[in-house]
Amino acid sequence: QIQLEESGGGLVQAGGSLQLSCAASGRTSSTSNTYLMGWFRQTPRQEREFVAAMTWRGEHTYIADSMQGRFTISRDDAKHMVFLQMNNLKPEDTAVYYCASGAGYSGNGYRVGSTYPYWGQGTQVTVSS
Repeated sequence: QIQLEESGGGLVQAGGSLQLSCAASGRTSSTSNTYLMGWFRQTPRQEREFVAAMTWRGEHTYIADSMQGRFTISRDDAKHMVFLQMNNLKPEDTAVYYCASGAGYSGNGYRVGSTYPYWGQGTQVTVSS
């Protein structure tokens, strides 16, 4: 089992930046549990949306098209952590952001929530206009 805990959310003005962190604990000795780590977001009115994902040692990196150039994902495998740097935030980025991890994927599976068996509780990001 893997436990994920997000931090770094908060209130920021449009155009500002935030960095979200996600720490994995539990059976992190098995790298398969955290081979793929990603971020999703959700608002009360929208379905869960893929944000970004990265594989072990950063071999593959994926960012949602609408966030390219503004969001960056990174990870520290020694500390079992993944980060989401969000710049030039917009009010429409307001959401609960969730960290997720899993053993692997095929094709575009990194974009699909069901690929990830482990999820954090989420952290609220609010961007004011």
